[in-house]
Amino acid sequence: MRNPYAPGAGTPPPELAGRSSLIEDATNAIKRIAAGRPAQSLIMVGLRGVGKTVLLNRIEEIASDIGCKSAFIEAHEGKSLPELLAPKLRSILYSLSKVESAQEMARRSLRGLKGFLNGLKVTINDVDFGLSIEPEKGVADSGNIEADLPELIAMVGEAAKAASTPIALIIDELQYLSEDEFSALIMSIHKTNQKSLPIVMIGAGLPQIRALAGNSKSYSERLFRFPDIGALKSQDAINALQVPAKAEGASFTDEAIAHILKVTERYPYFLQQWAYTAWNLSDTEQIDAETARAADVPAIDELDKSFFQMRLERCNPSEKRYMKALAELGAGKQRSGEIADMLGVKVQSVAPTRSALIKKGMIYSPSHGDTEFTVPLFDQYMHRAIPEFKVDYE
Repeated sequence: MRNPYAPGAGTPPPELAGRSSLIEDATNAIKRIAAGRPAQSLIMVGLRGVGKTVLLNRIEEIASDIGCKSAFIEAHEGKSLPELLAPKLRSILYSLSKVESAQEMARRSLRGLKGFLNGLKVTINDVDFGLSIEPEKGVADSGNIEADLPELIAMVGEAAKAASTPIALIIDELQYLSEDEFSALIMSIHKTNQKSLPIVMIGAGLPQIRALAGNSKSYSERLFRFPDIGALKSQDAINALQVPAKAEGASFTDEAIAHILKVTERYPYFLQQWAYTAWNLSDTEQIDAETARAADVPAIDELDKSFFQMRLERCNPSEKRYMKALAELGAGKQRSGEIADMLGVKVQSVAPTRSALIKKGMIYSPSHGDTEFTVPLFDQYMHRAIPEFKVDYE
């Protein structure tokens, strides 16, 4: 019951160590747009399990405290950007329509939202989800998302400006957006910047998001900052372990900490899993190296079931074969040609499989011709899940 550690997808850790500068940057961006000053939007880039979702949740809390309206969505393969974003914008616009100075612009934006959905032929669960108003003809309703979304977001920004209320678009898993959707989103932020409207975007995605942004719009590098979110620095990782323990009157020995940092490679999700497991195994208030080592097997078993396996199960046999070949070559990035050689085929013949795995968020290309897992320590898991390398996997 007293165990303070929190392994889980998006679960906030008891000590959010090593991320204060990122939180400060996002907070300053929101405060700047609230004051009518320009601010550079942020897209956090990192592998699975580094705490991107936790940071976005914390930023949403801070935005609320500042008086900022937030549209928090998580992109995924099953829904389009308009389907995810529209209900959030509707809620914000209804809220802004209660502000006397913004009533007219908010209502016009709601009509624009209705036209936007009609133009793209988007169906939300309950059809019009309360938008019984008539759309405004010729406004954000062409059916071209790259033309319509920037127009709609600018209208929302005008309503926010009239209400003296900043808006933060907070979007997780950006890599799942289509190229057209991401391009439209970038153009929307560009337009609000040009018009000095109080909208900022704080997003997060896997490493391939940089290439997606660059392919969508060349000016995205000037429009956004792309801070890297990776493994924690040693002292931050130590704090993530020790601070919660000490708050409960317990502690880790230096030897226990050294072992956990080594085996987890200081990735936040894994640190939480090892600390959680070691805590439960310990019979005393001091968790020693023997207990930390004893946590290895149950911690790995839990990660295999809750973190790794669910991702492998999303892949078909040819994709599993490709990932096994990647794992056989060792940790870190590997040349795509060498993976093809492992499979006994030409690079071109496995290109569709590689593209499918990138789309699923299993691998990415850190540089031209290179391939790497998006999930830390996944190469080790592949050895456990598929011990032998062979041509076909069931």
